[in-house]
Amino acid sequence: MNSVTQLSANDFFTRLDQFDTIIDVRSPSEFAEDHIPGAINCPVLDDEQRARVGTIYKQVNQFEAKKIGAALVAKNIAIHLETHFLDKPRNWKPLIYCWRGGNRSGAMTHILIKIGWHAVQLDGGYKTYRTHVNAALSDLPQPFLFNVICGTTGSGKSRLLQVLATEGAQVLDLEKIAAHRGSVLGNLPTEPQPSQKAFESRLWEILRRFDKTRVVFVESESKKVGNLRVPEVLMHNMRNSPCISLELSHQNRVCLLMEDYAHFVHDPAFLNERLDCLLQLHGRIKIAHWHSLALSGQMERLVDELLTDHYDPLYLRSIQRNFTQIDEAKELKMSGISEADFREAARSLHVA
Repeated sequence: MNSVTQLSANDFFTRLDQFDTIIDVRSPSEFAEDHIPGAINCPVLDDEQRARVGTIYKQVNQFEAKKIGAALVAKNIAIHLETHFLDKPRNWKPLIYCWRGGNRSGAMTHILIKIGWHAVQLDGGYKTYRTHVNAALSDLPQPFLFNVICGTTGSGKSRLLQVLATEGAQVLDLEKIAAHRGSVLGNLPTEPQPSQKAFESRLWEILRRFDKTRVVFVESESKKVGNLRVPEVLMHNMRNSPCISLELSHQNRVCLLMEDYAHFVHDPAFLNERLDCLLQLHGRIKIAHWHSLALSGQMERLVDELLTDHYDPLYLRSIQRNFTQIDEAKELKMSGISEADFREAARSLHVA
């Protein structure tokens, strides 16, 4: 009789990339909160079924819950076999995990092994993975040399990072990973922020693949990007790294922000909801004035005033306080905001 082969916690990092498919058999809501990067979700119990079995377990007894749960698990595994796995070759090597590496992943792994595939169960399941990610994020950022792109709001820091990435540079784009532009107006209209756990998973996946002998370009973020916390060790390393000061004219900054925040131009009511978050800092009279500018379509004037009265003073206080090498920053002056301008700037910083 074939036994279930388990991947130990000690082997997790070194062998993870050896598997053809990573299968998360937890419920869709568990998977949505966080999962091993690259995993597919093939739940052996969906959310409603898991709640039902759990209720029977608590209110009736363990035996009845196991009977009903086993029937549901068998049906769901059969569906996954028919829809996801029938085309897999004989030498297919999947890694299967659930919450703690127990019955859910054990059932799937056992059946795949019986068929003849080289299936492996992650010992300790997702909890083992999370433990390793937490530990890794205290170590992974330490060896890297960061170059921190600094600059006032609208100077094009995110655009420069994007172009640097296309030029082959190592880029850690925290705002992209966090699905947020890093300010009170930074929510992306079409993409919610990931959970804190998912954010950390994405960071881990990127950092573990970086070359430690090459510089990493990153933006001068605060400790939080939207609702998400940047790991402490990563933030400490960033704040003590060499800086590049990106400089762009005030008018070009206004133009860039009008492009990047076009959704606010089309939805001034939503913009005004976000501006209300600044009430304590600027008072009712100033916020009412900004509301009026938004509703009357005077967006360029509004952006100009937000930069002058809010973002620039905030940036200058923050950058001096938090980034130790800002006074020695290399200056990078931008002449415009075209793709060619950012391409030229990126190439001046990075040689592939």
